[in-house]
Amino acid sequence: MKDLTHGHGSVEEMKDKLVRDLKSVGADADGLLKEVANSTAEEFAAVRTKIEGKLGEAKSRLDSSRLAVTEKARRSADATHEYVVENPWKVLGIAAAAGIIIGILMSRR
Repeated sequence: MKDLTHGHGSVEEMKDKLVRDLKSVGADADGLLKEVANSTAEEFAAVRTKIEGKLGEAKSRLDSSRLAVTEKARRSADATHEYVVENPWKVLGIAAAAGIIIGILMSRR
């Protein structure tokens, strides 16, 4: 079976990095907004450009993370399909066993 952490790292690591990036963007935007409080129109325009740039960077990172998660899901589905095709009787046995266990647990209610 293929390794699902190959390439971009684990999904958990990507999530943690994205959260850190978004917190950083929020802190940067907050700092820039405080700078703008007593600014001229030109300074305000410059700060607005900085904020838009930071938000653009965050959006780019979010898109990159989304693509990486999509790719990992696709690889996982492909690996599962490959395993089922190569081991149909084993998968059928596992599914039957799971059904029996669920049936026993449900009948105890």
